[in-house]
Amino acid sequence: MTAFAHVQHPTQHPGVIRMERAGRNLRQVFHDATRSSATLLLTAMVAALLVVANQVIDTWSEGHLLAAWIAMWAVAFAGMALLAAPAKRAAVALGAGLKRWNATRRQAAEDRALWQLAQTDSRVMADLTCAMGRGDRAYF
Repeated sequence: MTAFAHVQHPTQHPGVIRMERAGRNLRQVFHDATRSSATLLLTAMVAALLVVANQVIDTWSEGHLLAAWIAMWAVAFAGMALLAAPAKRAAVALGAGLKRWNATRRQAAEDRALWQLAQTDSRVMADLTCAMGRGDRAYF
Protein backbone atom coordinates (compact mmCIF):
# COMPACT_ATOMS: atom_id res chain seq x y z
CA MET A 1 0.00 0.00 0.00
CA THR A 2 1.34 3.40 -1.00
CA ALA A 3 0.62 6.67 0.80
CA PHE A 4 1.41 10.15 -0.46
CA ALA A 5 1.98 13.18 1.72
CA HIS A 6 0.67 16.37 0.16
CA VAL A 7 2.22 19.41 1.81
CA GLN A 8 1.12 22.86 0.72
CA HIS A 9 4.18 25.09 0.47
CA PRO A 10 3.72 28.83 0.00
CA THR A 11 4.75 30.13 -3.40
CA GLN A 12 6.21 33.34 -1.93
CA HIS A 13 8.29 33.97 1.14
CA PRO A 14 6.34 35.86 3.86
CA GLY A 15 9.26 38.24 4.41
CA VAL A 16 9.28 39.18 0.74
CA ILE A 17 5.54 39.87 0.86
CA ARG A 18 6.02 42.14 3.90
CA MET A 19 8.87 44.03 2.24
CA GLU A 20 6.84 44.56 -0.95
CA ARG A 21 3.94 45.93 1.10
CA ALA A 22 6.31 48.20 3.02
CA GLY A 23 7.77 49.45 -0.26
CA ARG A 24 4.31 50.24 -1.65
CA ASN A 25 3.39 52.06 1.56
CA LEU A 26 6.60 54.10 1.48
CA ARG A 27 6.06 55.01 -2.17
CA GLN A 28 2.53 56.10 -1.33
CA VAL A 29 3.75 58.24 1.59
CA PHE A 30 6.55 59.87 -0.39
CA HIS A 31 4.33 60.34 -3.44
CA ASP A 32 2.51 63.12 -1.62
CA ALA A 33 5.43 65.55 -1.54
CA THR A 34 3.45 68.32 0.13
CA ARG A 35 2.54 66.16 3.07
CA SER A 36 6.05 64.80 3.51
CA SER A 37 7.70 68.22 3.26
CA ALA A 38 5.15 69.70 5.66
CA THR A 39 5.88 66.88 8.08
CA LEU A 40 9.60 67.52 7.74
CA LEU A 41 9.15 71.24 8.42
CA LEU A 42 6.89 70.51 11.39
CA THR A 43 9.44 68.09 12.81
CA ALA A 44 12.22 70.65 12.46
CA MET A 45 10.17 73.36 14.19
CA VAL A 46 9.13 71.08 17.05
CA ALA A 47 12.72 69.89 17.46
CA ALA A 48 13.86 73.51 17.75
CA LEU A 49 11.18 74.14 20.36
CA LEU A 50 12.28 71.06 22.29
CA VAL A 51 15.90 72.23 22.28
CA VAL A 52 14.83 75.57 23.73
CA ALA A 53 12.60 73.85 26.30
CA ASN A 54 15.46 71.53 27.25
CA GLN A 55 17.77 74.50 27.78
CA VAL A 56 15.20 76.13 30.06
CA ILE A 57 14.55 72.90 31.94
CA ASP A 58 18.26 72.21 32.49
CA THR A 59 18.41 75.26 34.74
CA TRP A 60 15.88 73.73 37.14
CA SER A 61 17.02 71.72 40.12
CA GLU A 62 16.96 67.90 40.17
CA GLY A 63 13.87 67.82 42.39
CA HIS A 64 11.65 68.99 39.56
CA LEU A 65 12.64 66.36 37.01
CA LEU A 66 9.12 64.96 36.53
CA ALA A 67 7.69 68.44 36.11
CA ALA A 68 10.45 69.18 33.62
CA TRP A 69 9.58 66.14 31.50
CA ILE A 70 5.90 67.02 31.60
CA ALA A 71 6.67 70.58 30.54
CA MET A 72 8.92 69.41 27.71
CA TRP A 73 6.27 67.03 26.34
CA ALA A 74 3.64 69.74 26.69
CA VAL A 75 5.85 72.01 24.58
CA ALA A 76 6.28 69.21 22.00
CA PHE A 77 2.56 68.51 21.63
CA ALA A 78 1.62 72.18 21.67
CA GLY A 79 4.24 72.83 19.00
CA MET A 80 2.84 70.08 16.81
CA ALA A 81 -0.69 71.37 17.26
CA LEU A 82 0.13 75.03 16.65
CA LEU A 83 2.70 74.67 13.88
CA ALA A 84 1.02 72.04 11.68
CA ALA A 85 -0.96 74.49 9.52
CA PRO A 86 1.90 77.00 9.00
CA ALA A 87 4.26 74.15 8.11
CA LYS A 88 1.83 72.84 5.50
CA ARG A 89 1.35 76.33 4.01
CA ALA A 90 5.12 76.81 3.87
CA ALA A 91 5.57 73.43 2.18
CA VAL A 92 2.89 74.24 -0.41
CA ALA A 93 4.45 77.65 -1.13
CA LEU A 94 7.90 76.08 -1.38
CA GLY A 95 6.63 73.42 -3.78
CA ALA A 96 4.88 75.99 -5.98
CA GLY A 97 7.99 78.17 -6.08
CA LEU A 98 10.11 75.17 -6.99
CA LYS A 99 7.73 74.26 -9.83
CA ARG A 100 7.83 77.83 -11.19
CA TRP A 101 11.63 77.93 -10.99
CA ASN A 102 11.91 74.56 -12.73
CA ALA A 103 9.53 75.66 -15.54
CA THR A 104 11.47 78.90 -16.03
CA ARG A 105 14.76 77.02 -16.14
CA ARG A 106 13.38 74.48 -18.63
CA GLN A 107 11.98 77.26 -20.86
CA ALA A 108 15.34 79.06 -20.85
CA ALA A 109 17.10 75.83 -21.84
CA GLU A 110 14.63 75.31 -24.70
CA ASP A 111 15.15 78.91 -25.85
CA ARG A 112 18.93 78.44 -25.84
CA ALA A 113 18.58 75.21 -27.83
CA LEU A 114 16.31 76.94 -30.38
CA TRP A 115 18.77 79.81 -30.72
CA GLN A 116 21.67 77.38 -31.22
CA LEU A 117 19.65 75.64 -33.94
CA ALA A 118 18.79 78.99 -35.53
CA GLN A 119 22.52 79.85 -35.67
CA THR A 120 23.14 76.80 -37.87
CA ASP A 121 19.87 76.58 -39.84
CA SER A 122 18.85 79.57 -41.96
CA ARG A 123 15.23 78.37 -42.24
CA VAL A 124 14.76 78.45 -38.47
CA MET A 125 16.43 81.87 -38.31
CA ALA A 126 14.06 83.14 -41.03
CA ASP A 127 11.06 81.83 -39.04
CA LEU A 128 12.31 83.56 -35.90
CA THR A 129 12.97 86.80 -37.76
CA CYS A 130 9.49 86.69 -39.31
CA ALA A 131 7.90 85.99 -35.91
CA MET A 132 9.81 88.87 -34.30
CA GLY A 133 8.72 91.18 -37.12
CA ARG A 134 5.05 90.26 -36.59
CA GLY A 135 5.35 90.59 -32.83
CA ASP A 136 4.21 86.99 -32.47
CA ARG A 137 4.74 85.96 -28.84
CA ALA A 138 4.51 82.22 -29.60
CA TYR A 139 8.21 81.98 -30.40
CA PHE A 140 9.50 83.86 -27.37
